[in-house]
Amino acid sequence: MDLIADCQFTPSPFYDERPDNEQVSLLVIHNISLPAGQYGTGDIKRLFTGTIDCNAHPSYHDLAGIKVSAHCVVYRTGEVEQFVPLTKRAWHAGLSVFQGRSRCNDYAIGIEMEGCDTEPFTDAQYQSLIGVTQKIIDSFPLITAGRIIGHSDIAFGRKTDPGEFFDWCRYRKALSFGSKK
Repeated sequence: MDLIADCQFTPSPFYDERPDNEQVSLLVIHNISLPAGQYGTGDIKRLFTGTIDCNAHPSYHDLAGIKVSAHCVVYRTGEVEQFVPLTKRAWHAGLSVFQGRSRCNDYAIGIEMEGCDTEPFTDAQYQSLIGVTQKIIDSFPLITAGRIIGHSDIAFGRKTDPGEFFDWCRYRKALSFGSKK
């Protein structure tokens, strides 16, 4: 599966091919808001498509020249927008290590939740995230319960997302593994 059904697809230029013979085996949950703590600005989309105005907000000056993407974003409304086909390598994890293996972008799918570390996510976001995740794990059988993690788990000390308000129990309880449809 490249594209998630029922999701808007907006192509990002910030992706490339996964290494030869690499299989998707990890799902990484992130959070993002631009500016920090503000929602619905459209700037996440602009960041992931390389069209963000770095003069639009003082905190954006550090974004100049940044090339970053995720496979998809789950907005506060529950809308899901996909930016990179799932079989391609999105640029979301940065310097990262999972179970002693580096370069997580090579084998991971990245999902951004519109939000921040200090606020709960919405019910609509959880519903959409659970639906998208179920489609992903049904299509990529190497993604097991233990291979769905937060950005903080692979970039320890460097990243904190999805943050303490992300309800891992609620999320994981709703998923079904081994239910090929």
